[in-house]
Amino acid sequence: MYVNQPVKITMLMLLALLLLSYGVGSIKCAAVPANHTDMLALLDFKAIASDPTSSLSSWNSSIYYCTWRGVICNPKNRGRVTALNLAGYGLSGAIAASVGNLTSLHTLDLSNNQFSGQIPALGNLQKMHFLNLSFNSLDGPIPDSLTNCSNLRIIDLYSNSLEGEIPLKIDLLSDLLDLIIAHNQFTGVIPPTLSNITGIEKLRLGYNNLQGSIPDELGKLPNLSVLLLGGNKLSGEIPQSLFNLSSLQRLTLELNLLGGSLPSNIGYAFPNIQQFYLGGNKFEGHIPTSLGNASLLKLIDLSNNTFSGQIPSSFGKLRNLIILNLEKNSLEANESQSWDFVTAITNCTNLEIFSVASNQLRGYIPNSIGNLSSALQQLTLSANMFSGVVPSSIGNLGQSLIRLSLDRNNLSGTIEEWVGKLTKLQNLQLELNSFTGQIPSSIGNLTEMTSILLGANEFEGPIPSTMGNLKRPTILDLSQNNLQGSIPLEITYLGELVNLDLSSNKLSGEIPDGWGKFQSIQIIQMEQNTLTGKIPESFGELKSLSTLNLSYNSLSGAIPTSLTALESSTIDLSYNRLQGGIPMDGIFENTTAVSLYGNWGLCGGVTGFHMPPCRHVSEGSSKSYYLIRVLIPIFGFMSLLLLVYFLFLVKKRSRNSYLSSQAYGQNFPKVSYNDLAQSTKNFSESQLIGKGSCGSVYRGKLKEPDMEVAVKVFDLEMRGAERSFMSECETLRSIQHRNLLSIITACSTVDNTGNVFKALVYEFMPNGNLDTWLHNKQEGNCPKRLEFNRRISIAANIADVLDYLHHDCGRPTVHCDLKPSNILLNDEMTAVLGDFGIAKFYADSGLAPRSSISSVGVKGTIGYIAPEYASGGHVSTSGDVYSFGILLLEMITGKRPTDPAFKDGLDIINFVESNFPHQIFSVIDADLVEECKEFSQATEVTAEVENAVHQCLISLIELALCCARRSPSERPNMKQVASKMHDIETPYPWKSKK
Repeated sequence: MYVNQPVKITMLMLLALLLLSYGVGSIKCAAVPANHTDMLALLDFKAIASDPTSSLSSWNSSIYYCTWRGVICNPKNRGRVTALNLAGYGLSGAIAASVGNLTSLHTLDLSNNQFSGQIPALGNLQKMHFLNLSFNSLDGPIPDSLTNCSNLRIIDLYSNSLEGEIPLKIDLLSDLLDLIIAHNQFTGVIPPTLSNITGIEKLRLGYNNLQGSIPDELGKLPNLSVLLLGGNKLSGEIPQSLFNLSSLQRLTLELNLLGGSLPSNIGYAFPNIQQFYLGGNKFEGHIPTSLGNASLLKLIDLSNNTFSGQIPSSFGKLRNLIILNLEKNSLEANESQSWDFVTAITNCTNLEIFSVASNQLRGYIPNSIGNLSSALQQLTLSANMFSGVVPSSIGNLGQSLIRLSLDRNNLSGTIEEWVGKLTKLQNLQLELNSFTGQIPSSIGNLTEMTSILLGANEFEGPIPSTMGNLKRPTILDLSQNNLQGSIPLEITYLGELVNLDLSSNKLSGEIPDGWGKFQSIQIIQMEQNTLTGKIPESFGELKSLSTLNLSYNSLSGAIPTSLTALESSTIDLSYNRLQGGIPMDGIFENTTAVSLYGNWGLCGGVTGFHMPPCRHVSEGSSKSYYLIRVLIPIFGFMSLLLLVYFLFLVKKRSRNSYLSSQAYGQNFPKVSYNDLAQSTKNFSESQLIGKGSCGSVYRGKLKEPDMEVAVKVFDLEMRGAERSFMSECETLRSIQHRNLLSIITACSTVDNTGNVFKALVYEFMPNGNLDTWLHNKQEGNCPKRLEFNRRISIAANIADVLDYLHHDCGRPTVHCDLKPSNILLNDEMTAVLGDFGIAKFYADSGLAPRSSISSVGVKGTIGYIAPEYASGGHVSTSGDVYSFGILLLEMITGKRPTDPAFKDGLDIINFVESNFPHQIFSVIDADLVEECKEFSQATEVTAEVENAVHQCLISLIELALCCARRSPSERPNMKQVASKMHDIETPYPWKSKK
């Protein structure tokens, strides 16, 4: 058939386009064929993982898997998955084992999710370079198969719960550059085989439970720039080979058990070092001056060690320095040249944090302190022996200073010249000094302030109303000063306060109302003032309040019924002039949470308050007339009886009144050496009632005031005796509690031969100490017996006072020597705690783990000392909790922790644990067993009563064992312990038994 030329050309062109179109489609299909293995592995991963935010909603078979979210493929390699990046997608559940089938994977990043369970076997991913599983909840060990991934460059397992040992075959990963396994629970030693990975640059193994020494072999890693080993249990010295690592930029060894001294040439050995952290170890000796030659240093932390000598002035050469933390050592400055380092570091123009707290620096703060870096944010000089006035030049730091800590020194003078200039300040700590004058109104200019601690000084005058200008303060402590006037209304503007302490001042007038906006406040302390008027109703609206103390004022009127809503609080309204009926609901049903002593006008309430019933006035006139006729002669008779009572007991009443005032630091009487010698029959052996490590205690009778006392005479030839005297004076001068031994006065003078004489005078405790009641079975014909309910009461007394010392006394105090012989019993068998000779004040510096502020070595009594103290741990409130647990076990078993029966690994803890809970009657004190038998024979005991007795013992032992756990972090605090003690009730029949 004839086809003309134009038509033929057109047909050929259409055919060519059709073929071309088909060809292109064929080429596309041939270039990226579906890889079913990778797709199925991904779908299996999705099926196992939990995806609450639907981050993987695009993962379905109708969509090409290489376009799924977080999936990256290599089109040149048949569409194989080469990267899976799902960081921060909110995924949880287990990581599917099918991930190990993605054999072309180069990158696996599942970080910042909530994956749990173990790391799956990934040994087939031999092309993988980057593995990031950080910030999840994975547990179990690192699988050995991971060492098959021989091309790995980076492993990041940071912040999980992984455990077990670091695989010994880790050196098979010969191309590894960065190993990050910090913040897990790995145990064992650091494998020396790590030294075979010669190209590694960064080792981050911190904050695990690794033990042993730092391997000497790590010094063979020529490219190592980062070595982070802090927060483990490593011991020994830094190996000498480590100082060959001239490439090191970051070395952090903080919070271990390392010791020894630093080499004098350390600054030359590490020319590239930028971060140097050794805090919280046992390093000693002088700080090498050569550190000043490591010119790239930015961060230095040598805190919490025992470095001594002077602070090197060479630090002034470190122009890049940002942090210099030297606190909690034994560094000294005694002469003017010792202070050269302050002038020197004014050259460190980038310095932001500088702390020399808790050292042995003494003398005046140099005026050059005001020339420190204009970038300085934190200046911490706490707990030294600084004296004199604070130089006004410190106000020059106002453009940047956020935190200023001068607390626990001997500073004096006023603060008005400089404090108002620190306009950026957020935290001001001046407590425990001798500052005088008024609190300047310019403090209201510091509107960014969150914490103001001015307690235990000598400030006077009114509380500035300008404090109402502060935007968001959370802590305001003005306690233990001489402040006068009324509480300004502006205080109620500080709605974000958490802790308000105005106690132990001379404040007067009424408490302003308007506290309802304080929805975050937990502690209000206004005790020991002369406040008048009524208790504000708005206190009842404070749902977060845990402590309300208004005791020792002159408050009047009725107790607001709104306070019944404070069910989770402790309330102390004692020694006021309150009147009327005690509320019956809410917190007032719990007599252990509310103290109302010394309010003679109160009546009613639950029986535990032991108040007289409230009288109800009759409406009938005839009844009134009859009552008047009856009551007039009764009143006359009672008046006569009261007159007789007053004549006979005036001495006792004056003594009690005297003790009440002395317990709170007012008008301590002056007693001479001759007064004490006369009262104790010249310190006769017949008057001796006890001996301790620092001296002897005598019974005596003072003429003025007329009272029986215990006189503790310090043997100043004994090491530490004078320090014990000062510690006890300092501890007891301002704290008070019904279960603390009342100090009457102190005597520091010379005796009749001219020798120094120091003594403390206490209220005499007629029932001796707890030790004699627990362990006197062989003495006398009629040995004392401490009944079960009395033991519980004594333990509750001690728990209460430790709770007060740790949490509620304004400056937390650790007793350090809790034992039965330091627990005294008054005439009502109420327990009081004494002997504060080695007590320590406790604080958080903000730059290091919380610890005691004392540099004195840990002391105490064998058997009661917390195990962490033996390994160099810092004094903490947890140590007292441990001692309380041992004390409670001793009260239950009748055995001392040093009983001869405890040997060959057996101690009082595992002695009780091995019989708990099914055989407890085989370990409790024989007196308690006998008491139970006597009660059973004299009374018809039901199964319910027997169960109650058994459950009470179980609860006590369980609490004791919980307190005596070896790890401080596993112990409760004393507030929890005290609450639990009050929850444990003696079975009623035992309570009532006489």
